[in-house]
Amino acid sequence: MNFEHSSSTRIADLKRFYDVLGILEKRIGGARMLADCNGRMDWPQRGVYFFREPGENRTETGLGPRIVRVGTHALKAGSKTTLWNRLSQHRGAVQSGGGNHRGSIFRLIVGNALIERDKYNFSSWGGGSSAPREIRNSELPLEQVVSRIIGAMSFLWLPIYDTPGPDSLRGYIERNAIALLSNYNYPEEPLDPASGIWLGQFCDRKRVRASGLWNQNHVHEQYNRSFLDTLEALIQDV
Repeated sequence: MNFEHSSSTRIADLKRFYDVLGILEKRIGGARMLADCNGRMDWPQRGVYFFREPGENRTETGLGPRIVRVGTHALKAGSKTTLWNRLSQHRGAVQSGGGNHRGSIFRLIVGNALIERDKYNFSSWGGGSSAPREIRNSELPLEQVVSRIIGAMSFLWLPIYDTPGPDSLRGYIERNAIALLSNYNYPEEPLDPASGIWLGQFCDRKRVRASGLWNQNHVHEQYNRSFLDTLEALIQDV
């Protein structure tokens, strides 16, 4: 729908969103810290995840942490990527503490923000879809910092067992949740905005800074309020 929602409507919808996520948190046995996770845990094959970040809290819609990133996987027909595959790409490698930001847009934009905030010199960061070993080795110190930051985030996950493809139910939940949470279209009336010290404030991507989310896609879109009915029904089935 191509219209902006009023502040009162957004507040009501955000409160409902967080209420149903509270139900989800209880049904899955609580949030998990990404750094503590591994592939031996009981993960659903497919789903949507919701990240929270230390120090980032709700202000207008209630108490508790705000969601800072929503994501899913396997939105291309035939994709074999599982939920844990995607989460592990964001987490990085356990042994080295590093990771591959070229395989995770989440890692890429967190690294971009660190470069800007801390004036790091990593000119190769984000260059190309792959890189030779010597470049990857030179980027390891920054990859390790990124891993620590993302690893300290907690997250919830919602199992959705649909077929991979652009019209998946997971994609529908992801894009509407992002659009609801985003402040990109509401610079004068932000709800649950990012804190003044949020790392994303230093990101070179306007959509990250303006939305208050570690997302680029869908932050400028309008959400369909009926997605909340679908989300609630999915959570009731967990």
